[in-house]
Amino acid sequence: MTWRTIGSIQESPFHQLDFRSKLMLLLAATFLAFLWESPALTAGLALVVLVLCLVAGIGLSYLGRMLRLMLPFYAIVLLTHGFWNTNVGRTPLWIAPETWWLIGGSLQLTLEGLAYGLMVIFRTLTLILVIPLVIFTTDLNSLIVGLVRMRIPYKIAFIFSSTLRFVPLLLEEINSITEAQRLRGLALEKMSLLQRLRVYSRVAVPLILGAMVKSQQIEVVLASKAFSGSPDRTYLHESSLRAVDYALIILCMGIVLVALWLRMASGLGRFGLPGW
Repeated sequence: MTWRTIGSIQESPFHQLDFRSKLMLLLAATFLAFLWESPALTAGLALVVLVLCLVAGIGLSYLGRMLRLMLPFYAIVLLTHGFWNTNVGRTPLWIAPETWWLIGGSLQLTLEGLAYGLMVIFRTLTLILVIPLVIFTTDLNSLIVGLVRMRIPYKIAFIFSSTLRFVPLLLEEINSITEAQRLRGLALEKMSLLQRLRVYSRVAVPLILGAMVKSQQIEVVLASKAFSGSPDRTYLHESSLRAVDYALIILCMGIVLVALWLRMASGLGRFGLPGW
């Protein structure tokens, strides 16, 4: 299994895995992210998922853009829990001076609040990273077949895959509209953030109209082909579980069961234990 470039994502051995085994990985990571409240464990889980994304060939440019987009949200989460999460806050790191109006002496930044905020950040980071890890490394045709093999109704599988196909079309439409505006002399690089937001808000109207036209075209095409949504059909792409897929499924199930047993038996992963 060699690596080759597909668009901005390199194909790796991870692409060869069946969708069902990758779906089990997604469910296991999601379960562990909500099971653990320890900043150390959630940070380790987020790091593992990040490494898997890099091994799967997801580009650093995409990951960097996604993290930059989430930075304001993460800053708000960290400050909110650090200052106002009184349920876990016990060790003050900073207290507002008494001379400050209204908040003097009462507003304080706690160590436990910051730790809990970091836990929330790592938890959401795991969920954000694991979704492209599964979706970006799975061909849409294989995704449909995998969902059908899981006894998911074919209509639901088709709607889900069609939604994923629609996202690149919308992004392409946005790029076409912005490029048309650039040709008319609109210099987005020289605009402030507020001016850019106003420009992008005007893009929404032609974007919605274009999406409606494309959806109507898809409806006409499906009607002309007598689409019934019946799963009794032949498939060009096959979906079969190999030894590595079974190994990944068993590994994910084992990790989840062990983590759940340790949480119930010793409280491992609960916030507030030594070492958090």
